[in-house]
Amino acid sequence: MFPVAIRGIGVYAPGAPIDHAELRALTGLDINADKLTQKLGIHRRHIAHLRGLPETTADFATHAARAALADAGIDASALDLIVVGTDTPEYISPSTSMVVQGRLTGGETWAASFDVAASCASFTIALDTAVRILASREDMRQALVIGVYNMQAFVRPDDVFGMSIFADGAGAFILEKSAPGAPSVYVDGQQLTDGTQWDYIGVYAGGTHQPVTHERLDSGAYGLQLLQPMPADRNVRLWPMAIEHLLSRVGMPLGEVDHFIFTQINRSVIEQVMEVLGQPLEKTTFAMEDYGYTGSACVPMAFHHAVTRGRIKRGDRVLMAASGAGLAVGCNLLVY
Repeated sequence: MFPVAIRGIGVYAPGAPIDHAELRALTGLDINADKLTQKLGIHRRHIAHLRGLPETTADFATHAARAALADAGIDASALDLIVVGTDTPEYISPSTSMVVQGRLTGGETWAASFDVAASCASFTIALDTAVRILASREDMRQALVIGVYNMQAFVRPDDVFGMSIFADGAGAFILEKSAPGAPSVYVDGQQLTDGTQWDYIGVYAGGTHQPVTHERLDSGAYGLQLLQPMPADRNVRLWPMAIEHLLSRVGMPLGEVDHFIFTQINRSVIEQVMEVLGQPLEKTTFAMEDYGYTGSACVPMAFHHAVTRGRIKRGDRVLMAASGAGLAVGCNLLVY
């Protein structure tokens, strides 16, 4: 166990929510409302550019960070570590965490900052990394960890799949070292990687291997690209496997977990996973109906959703699991 606790939480989603009918009107695309609602569980989402808002990743992250700081009752100048988990950064360089630090503090501080890019598992891995740094550094006491998503910036206007599922948002945690024997702790984390699956879905243009060129833009080979269909049972297989591996390692029975938070891309998949785990649906949270799929941000946003609705309470044992294209899986086990 690590003597690190969640002191504050915050979320941000830009603009008024957009339901299926309005999304169809704003984009002119043939949106399959029945599938989105009944299978995926998505009812509405927030998309900055469709609301005419000049906001992007760093804006979402900064808003969520300020909400978490307010919830924790601390000033940004007290932060010793800032970690942003995202695969939709503000820039390729500098890091989004540096931009957020500058906006929060207005200048230099004795804080470390960096980004974690592990597709939609970025927040869970960023959280695990931040906890371990905080616990190992005597000079560090408080950290800010943000999961943020702006995949809509990479969705082409004619992409029905991307436009209907992906949404904008950010969620943030303020972490603080806890006193010995304190009830709120971080128990442990688990990761899994399979880089042979890099060529399913991603943003492939803009890096060193495929720079953005006029030819690439003209051919439509840019932005979010689905190169081949992803295995339909991937998360149903991976999440229980990763969860059981982590719980076995720390010696905690599955039934002792009070609440599960998952990547919020598909309600039916979460239902199947809970069935595989043999756990009641009352022990998980669905937040995609309000936020759509917010990738790297969906785990902290769903956590916030559960806390503010009384589904997660102080002292609860919470297990979070997320997966991202590429592929990466990250799990966190903590006592809130």
